[in-house]
Amino acid sequence: MRTNFDFTPYRRSTVGFDRLFDLLEATARTDTVDGYPPFDIERESEDSYQITLAVAGFRPDDIEVVAQNNQLTVSGRKPDERDDGRFVHRGIATRAFERRFQLADFVQVQNASFDNGLLRIALKREIPEAMKPRRIEITGAAANDRSGDRLEDKQAERSAA
Repeated sequence: MRTNFDFTPYRRSTVGFDRLFDLLEATARTDTVDGYPPFDIERESEDSYQITLAVAGFRPDDIEVVAQNNQLTVSGRKPDERDDGRFVHRGIATRAFERRFQLADFVQVQNASFDNGLLRIALKREIPEAMKPRRIEITGAAANDRSGDRLEDKQAERSAA
């Protein structure tokens, strides 16, 4: 149950979050009620995730996984099979599907595996070295003067004691 939310006040008071608000609004517009195929998203570690989709009745050849522009698309299409009237009941869904997942910046698809009707997609966040925080050493005369002042204060305290 999703309600429409107006992000306009937040857009006015923030800078640089346009992409985030666009993603939230697009998700609200395209969210499907269908829920097929069901899926889980697991966090395996701080930077590793796994998406598991239940795709019973599909073979690996029937499924396509595409990662492009921070979006992961998983689609499946079964080839047409003749029923010949042999099924009394068909409860295993084999209809075509398409699931889209928005990926955060620097999240890459590592691999995909198929086992026992479950499609597992491994994801990993890999932040480039240039984007990681680094400590900047402060140099200069002002930094040296301050440490010298502290040294003189300590020497004065010792001589006064």
